[in-house]
Amino acid sequence: MLATTRIFNVFRIPARPGVYLIDTNIISEIRKGKRTNRGVRAFFRQAAADASPLYLSVVTVAELRRGVDLIRHRGDHPQASALEAWMATILSGYAPNILPVDIEISQMWGHLRVPDPTHELDKLIAATALINDLTVVTRNVEDFARTGVKLLNPFD
Repeated sequence: MLATTRIFNVFRIPARPGVYLIDTNIISEIRKGKRTNRGVRAFFRQAAADASPLYLSVVTVAELRRGVDLIRHRGDHPQASALEAWMATILSGYAPNILPVDIEISQMWGHLRVPDPTHELDKLIAATALINDLTVVTRNVEDFARTGVKLLNPFD
């Protein structure tokens, strides 16, 4: 039997193996094509072979949007257009698996930010993973370290 921890009015069990919340740095890495890190490629291949559900947070969507708009603002319109097309493909492919921020996630996020208010967006992603019982796939494990979320760093 799995142990549970009571947090607010939510019971949380350890993250299910093979159900992942993909962080921004991981989804961005796959855009590199042949230059994608070996471990990241292997992770996505294995997830596909295992039919592991992969999710994105709306926070990742916002971070991707900011990246596209920042490049456009800096005047690199061809690169911004290329990123815009890539982002549209990602959003289309992940559409049913993009998780919103709801009241439970918002409450968990507030909890995670005390006493350490740093890494606001990473903690919002962590809260999403905790409430939805997901493993966060990220290169930035230190940013998530004290949240209690299950982590996977596929970078080799």
